[in-house]
Amino acid sequence: MAKAEFDLIRRYFACHQPLNSEVALGIGDDCALINLPANQQLAITTDTMVEGVHFLPDVDPAALGHKLLAVNLSDLAAMGAKPFAVTLALSLPKIDHSWLEAFSLGFMQLAQSHAVDLVGGDTTSGSLSLTVQALGFVPSSQALLRSAAQPGDLIYLSGPVGDAGLGLKIRLNQYPFQESRALLALERPQPQVALGLALRGIARACIDISDGLLADLGHILERSEVGARLDWDAIPLSAEVIRYIEATGDWQMPLVAGDDYQLCFSVSPDQQHLLPERCVKIGQIEADRGLRVFKSGQIQTIQGTGYEHFA
Repeated sequence: MAKAEFDLIRRYFACHQPLNSEVALGIGDDCALINLPANQQLAITTDTMVEGVHFLPDVDPAALGHKLLAVNLSDLAAMGAKPFAVTLALSLPKIDHSWLEAFSLGFMQLAQSHAVDLVGGDTTSGSLSLTVQALGFVPSSQALLRSAAQPGDLIYLSGPVGDAGLGLKIRLNQYPFQESRALLALERPQPQVALGLALRGIARACIDISDGLLADLGHILERSEVGARLDWDAIPLSAEVIRYIEATGDWQMPLVAGDDYQLCFSVSPDQQHLLPERCVKIGQIEADRGLRVFKSGQIQTIQGTGYEHFA
């Protein structure tokens, strides 16, 4: 490892003591060493964010650090896994100390708030690209899987959708009003880690809303080999998103916009009383394949389903 690279890692990322006993060895060697608890499965997820694809060039680096970690913690939450460690790989066009200081602050503040250790990674020179691999534990046979939905299950959301999509429209100058909630949802999403843990033994199938409600619910339907009825009028929307819909008529935006990182999950009707009050029922799993969206009692035709790479 070159001295400049080592100094960068030590200055911004290797200055924190481990928070989890499972981390036997973190940053500083060729590999990290993890102690695996008995009767636990290791959940692993990886996400890459590329400038110009996942974030705009002028994004606040502290917000970018937060979001990079948040999207990975959200994947663990969707599996009912407790996060404990991450690795971080940075491809940087140059060493910009003010950028790195802000980025690392946003990243490490969220990591510490969820008791997550940074245990390794890599840095290299190149176009700005950021990759996190996140590790979590889940008790054996208790992971929430996309393939577990059953006909008759009720479909729930953990909270409002469409805010991040509205935030992106604002950042792209496609909507003239500055809605602070929407911009915050886009730039600093909050992973639903606590809820994911609480859903163990209650929910059946689960996924986080990263590419859009229709696209991500569609993944559950495909993996579970079922269909669903989705009631648009029941979907939780913020006042800001409602104003946007009233102003533009674009009622489909909350269905297809991503980056909300709410949890969408199915639950048996006899288990719904165990859910937190903030969870909102938005539909039902059906045996007939396909996703049917109803609005004001009428089935609707939707243009597109969500974000897709290479589409």
